[in-house]
Amino acid sequence: MPSLAVKLYSIFFNLQQRFALHKLTKAPIGAVDPFGVTSRGEESTAASNPSFNDGVATKDVHIDPFSSLCIRIFLPDTAISSDPTVNEDGSKDGAFLYRGYSPQPGTKHKKLPVVLQFHGGAFVGGSNDSVRNDAFCRRIAKLCDVIVVAVGYRLAPESRYPAAFDDGLKVLNWLAKEANLAECGKWMGNGNGRKRMAAHVFDGFGASMAEPWLAAHGDPSRCILLGVSCGANIADYVARKAVEAGKLLDPVKVVAQVLMYPFFIGSKPTASEIKLAKSYIYDKSMCMQAWKLFLPEEKFDLDHPAANPLIPGREPPLKFMPPTLMVVAEQDWMRDRAIAYSEELWKVNIDAPLLEYKDAVHEFATLDVLLQTPQAQACAEDIAIWVKKYISLRGHEFSY
Repeated sequence: MPSLAVKLYSIFFNLQQRFALHKLTKAPIGAVDPFGVTSRGEESTAASNPSFNDGVATKDVHIDPFSSLCIRIFLPDTAISSDPTVNEDGSKDGAFLYRGYSPQPGTKHKKLPVVLQFHGGAFVGGSNDSVRNDAFCRRIAKLCDVIVVAVGYRLAPESRYPAAFDDGLKVLNWLAKEANLAECGKWMGNGNGRKRMAAHVFDGFGASMAEPWLAAHGDPSRCILLGVSCGANIADYVARKAVEAGKLLDPVKVVAQVLMYPFFIGSKPTASEIKLAKSYIYDKSMCMQAWKLFLPEEKFDLDHPAANPLIPGREPPLKFMPPTLMVVAEQDWMRDRAIAYSEELWKVNIDAPLLEYKDAVHEFATLDVLLQTPQAQACAEDIAIWVKKYISLRGHEFSY
């Protein structure tokens, strides 16, 4: 069973979430913002910090002028130097601002895989710049030695389905566009043909059109999707769309995905949904309220493709899906459907290992109050071990 501290926090968390859901349910229609929102006022946020004072620099980018869609980029200092104590300018003070469009000449740097991360929050809460998500993404960036792009998708009920799913796909396409812009910026035409240039593409105002951190240090051909709770539903949707797009996404290649305690549900209850309906952190009745705020009112169905990954006839066939790591918690009522999805992937020969954590509750590895527990740390390390199978360069396992 979970510890007493977890049980007490769960009571407080559930009361807080029920109040928040009640406010959203009672909000007047006029309060709907067509531009959308990516965070709630009550959410504690962490400011972006472009210095490597803890080994990871961060910056925020608003990538869609027509909506509130945004991202936070987490860049580990290993991209700048193989010696994390040495700064870009050669100093060793442990903190500096990284302003360059590309690494300084003579400095050591490398291309890092890219992880697209989708936060949890039952589609109605959470944010990519929340304190808990910021801390979790920093942990993943350092353990996996990757650039993490945390997606700030639009929340319901201001933006119902398919807004969050469309935003996830839009970020993947944006990543492909940025990669192509960065590649174009390395060449300049002249009378004798193309010439290699150490520059980026610039617009009419002299600003870089390619996102500089990703252009200098990102390797989109090694892209991982990582979804937390409802973010796992978005990640799985984006993976399916990536399979359908195929080479149209080049040079982006989704090589694997990590689904952490997915927010799956269906019209026919599973054993865990019955036994653990009143489980800790998120109980089933509260999640039902969130689904009613997210799914289209006129088409509310728990077997909706956004909710149930195993409905018949869903495309593309599972045999084309990328390798999928499934993380589940023993005390989570949603666990059975995630396990069933993992088993179906195994049946079609997809590498789909299952990591189940004893006595763990939903979001045990990503909630702010549980981030420092041994179980949360072990989960992040387990994810890193598996992910490195697919992002390591051939012949150099566990290194880049």
